[in-house]
Amino acid sequence: MTAPHADASGRTLAGRYWLEEPIGQGGMATVYRARDETLGRHVAVKLFTDRSPDENRQETELGVLAALSHHAIANLLDAGFDFDEGGHPHRFFVMELVTGIDLHQRIAQGPLLSRNIAEIGYDLAEALEYVHARGVVHRDIKPSNVLLVDYNDGNVRARAKLTDFGIALSADSERFTREGATTGTAAYLSPEQASGRDVTGASDVYALGLVLLEAFTRRLEFPGGLVESAVARLSRDPVIPPELSPGWQQLLAAMTARDPAQRPQGADLVSMFRQLVVAELSRHREESSEALPRDEYGRMDAVGRYRILDTPPDGAFDSITALAARLFDVPVAIVSIVDHDRIWFKSHHGIEIEQIDRDPGLCASAIMDDKPWIIEDARFDPRAFSNPLVAGEFGLQFYAGVPLTTRDGHNLGTLCVLDFQPRTVTDKDIDTLTGLAAVVMEQLEVRLEAIRTTGELQRATGELQRATGEVHRTMPLTPADMPTVPAYDGPMTPGSYPAPISAPGVSGPAPFPPRSAAQAAAEHPPALS
Repeated sequence: MTAPHADASGRTLAGRYWLEEPIGQGGMATVYRARDETLGRHVAVKLFTDRSPDENRQETELGVLAALSHHAIANLLDAGFDFDEGGHPHRFFVMELVTGIDLHQRIAQGPLLSRNIAEIGYDLAEALEYVHARGVVHRDIKPSNVLLVDYNDGNVRARAKLTDFGIALSADSERFTREGATTGTAAYLSPEQASGRDVTGASDVYALGLVLLEAFTRRLEFPGGLVESAVARLSRDPVIPPELSPGWQQLLAAMTARDPAQRPQGADLVSMFRQLVVAELSRHREESSEALPRDEYGRMDAVGRYRILDTPPDGAFDSITALAARLFDVPVAIVSIVDHDRIWFKSHHGIEIEQIDRDPGLCASAIMDDKPWIIEDARFDPRAFSNPLVAGEFGLQFYAGVPLTTRDGHNLGTLCVLDFQPRTVTDKDIDTLTGLAAVVMEQLEVRLEAIRTTGELQRATGELQRATGEVHRTMPLTPADMPTVPAYDGPMTPGSYPAPISAPGVSGPAPFPPRSAAQAAAEHPPALS
């Protein structure tokens, strides 16, 4: 650790924090993923170099963080000094470890849903309300200082935390920062920062407005160096895309007003974001309700008619998905059935899960059309780039699905193939997948016919049993119906058998015709005396 940026992985700080690996690095410090050996948890440790140029800045950041604790801020847990082999001190901060990526990385991956941008803005507005009420101005709000939390709980609600208060301004630290050069990142400076005027909480609001605007456009609104960027923002307002909703246009315009007094702050800003989140959620529900097949009730009746949901694994379908994966050289192939609130997998080659929610599933979109649904690179396809399966940890990039269509025109689900890298498909590939989907439907039709046949047999058997029971109930036997045997009082000698048994309504030859005396004598010769 003698070099400014030497990797300190493997060291234990203060006898407690074992540094595992670097997860971020700046000019003055390196951030490590570390394990707190005392409490048995993972933390983030910010370890400063021995050549950090500004001790005052470290003291400022420590003082600011120590006074803050909020759900939308990466909170300080501990602080101390560590000494290297040469006896040089290195200050370190221990922060909560935020699992996920920063907003800069997320923007680079592809567009975000406007609903998620509203949720991020709401969290950060709450963070600003909290820190501003305590006399702290962040002064360096930018996408890389916004951490997106991944709780690994399947929740699609975006969660954000504000981090890096290294140049934050507070009442105690003001003397260190007011007379120096402009601080902050050029692309996100407020007009007052760019012109050297007093910096207030309104400056953070302006920067947040630019960050959220960039989340929509995926480009810097004021690119270039410090001078070029400063001149641009002093001479014009940001360009807000006209396709955004009126609520977004009004809010972003207010946040990026050149006059700090015109920008919403504190509880007003939080309230505006709260209303925007509600509006976005309502719009999302409306879009979800519209994103249904034309006859969803009829389609769900068809799903029930085939009695396929939650049935045990079937070798016939498993053979089809295995063949599809091999023909397309993909890791995953699925026979899916789209239920009212989920997508259930009758067969799933290459993955262990058996179902997912209907909302993020691409199969729910594929059944909207009667044609194959092909996404060659989901990262740049507007139908899928914001889907959690694409943008999230699953990392889906290729999807090709063919609807499983019944004879009466309802799409039960899909046969689909998936990959985690982009792919191209030919018309021949689509024909192959369509043919395999037809085989799936043939199997489903065979099973449906078996269900019908079994049902008809059961109905016929039941009707026969009911009819037989009815006959027995309505036509009881009487003595006159019983077979009669003629009375015979004579000796039982050969040839002297009684007449055949007769019954009312029974005619035909006697089952045992009488034998002659000669036949009887031949069969039973007289005993020798």
